[in-house]
Amino acid sequence: MTTRRCMQYAALAAIIIFFAVFLLLPVLTVVRDGLNWHLLAEVCRNYVYVEGLLNSFAVAGVTTIMVFCIALPLALAADRYDFPLHNLSTLAVMLPMILPPFVGALGFQQMLGHYGVVNTILTSWGFAPVDFLGGDGRFWSVCAIEALHLYPILYLNLSTALGNIDPALNEAARNCGASRLMRFRRVTLPLLRPGVLAGGSIVLVWSFTELGTPLMFGYDRVTPVQIFSGITELETNPVPYALVVIMLVFSALMYAVGKFALGGTSSDMKSKGLAGSGSVRLPGWKAWLPTLLFAAVTLLAALPHLALLLSSFSLRWYGTLLPENFSLLNFENALGNKLVLPSIANSLKYSSIATVFAVAAGTATALAAVRWKLKGGALADLLAMLPLAVPGIVIAFGYLGMSVKYDWAARCFNPMENPLWLLAAAYAVRRVPYVVRAVSSGLEQTSEELENAARCFGAGPWRTAYKVTLPLITANLVVGALFAFSFSMLEVSDSLILAQKSEFFPITRTIYELSQILGSGPLQACAFGVWAMLFLAATIGGAGMLLGSKLGSVFKL
Repeated sequence: MTTRRCMQYAALAAIIIFFAVFLLLPVLTVVRDGLNWHLLAEVCRNYVYVEGLLNSFAVAGVTTIMVFCIALPLALAADRYDFPLHNLSTLAVMLPMILPPFVGALGFQQMLGHYGVVNTILTSWGFAPVDFLGGDGRFWSVCAIEALHLYPILYLNLSTALGNIDPALNEAARNCGASRLMRFRRVTLPLLRPGVLAGGSIVLVWSFTELGTPLMFGYDRVTPVQIFSGITELETNPVPYALVVIMLVFSALMYAVGKFALGGTSSDMKSKGLAGSGSVRLPGWKAWLPTLLFAAVTLLAALPHLALLLSSFSLRWYGTLLPENFSLLNFENALGNKLVLPSIANSLKYSSIATVFAVAAGTATALAAVRWKLKGGALADLLAMLPLAVPGIVIAFGYLGMSVKYDWAARCFNPMENPLWLLAAAYAVRRVPYVVRAVSSGLEQTSEELENAARCFGAGPWRTAYKVTLPLITANLVVGALFAFSFSMLEVSDSLILAQKSEFFPITRTIYELSQILGSGPLQACAFGVWAMLFLAATIGGAGMLLGSKLGSVFKL
């Protein structure tokens, strides 16, 4: 074996060790302590836990259906029609991604509260106020805000799938007398299956394991919140471990069904470019109909953001459509809070280290699987994608379990002393898939000829990668790093579970703590959330400009 090949396999071994320690070991820790049949049977007999699991399934199912109903019409309109403001409309689809639903819930509560905007409108029309944040209303509110946050993921996958369908197939079906509905049902929908399953699987697992949104709404009869509530009893109460195992099993089943059972055969096509574009422009004023569709959905998705923004500037907002007065006092109070500035510094520190790890591991994984084609490269790629199927709450809980169960982990990663490396590792593992997909996309589009030429002139593997390969995929590397850094800054599950002391709180944990303070606390949390929203908006916008229509590849399984 040549020196070049040995160095490549050494890099591959380092990647696998990284995933074994920081991904597989936490999961195995949870499974080892939670896979007790008597304990699992006891949990299954407990009505509270069974209800929590059923509610989590219901939230996931309803959210996924809502997402499909929002994303499919948008993807079809964007693919089939050439309409005014097309590029701006499709870019606006990414708007919900600029704020985690955990933070958006603050704005949603202002809209749906007893004296919120919606009830103010209903009362003015003579209707009785509706309790959106209590009883069954709370369930639907959680589903709605998660759907308005997650529909871009399915939209991006559907858009990619539609872009690979040859318009000649629909034209042939039309010439054979098939109606528009039959063509959609018999031609378009089957060919959309890879996109539906790729995006739908992510949405289903994400909404099933979402912790922040139910927590902010006080919807505690769901499994993620029950797990979070049991953190303080880890050393004496093994029930949280059993709940995590149950969640892990069902999440894995959801992933397996979407990835393998139904998606084993790909219907992707590559001939659309040869057949020409299938987009048409509607005549007259009808050309604006797709634009209006995008505008309506974007406005609906932006409502939590707008409510958050208005709340951050308000001193009083009860029973009115808009705040009664505006002020910068909430921003001043938020910046003056002893938790806020340290949390920004903490998040910058955690996220910067996590980005370095994620970019290094993700780039090496993509090179091993796509460019070097090593034996074991496919395994590394699979491990890198596992965080999309393994819930973040499971990984975070596994890290916490490691610090309790293993002496070496307690010495190195004790969250009570300093969770720096624990949070950095958790953030990195969760964001590696985005880096891998972004870099893999760049490698697949880049010819190997220049790299082969460099090797012919005597350049070694690392010099070739540094001087030739990496410069050719700079845009993809930047996009992967942007996603890793920005989503780490606003990570919810890991931050809520692993940051135990106030001096180590990251941004999202501080927002949660502020929201629990009576009086002006929620308004200060809104002000702090606006900063987070603007930060992530700049990141998504930059990634969109760099990667363009291929941005959807970052969210593929």
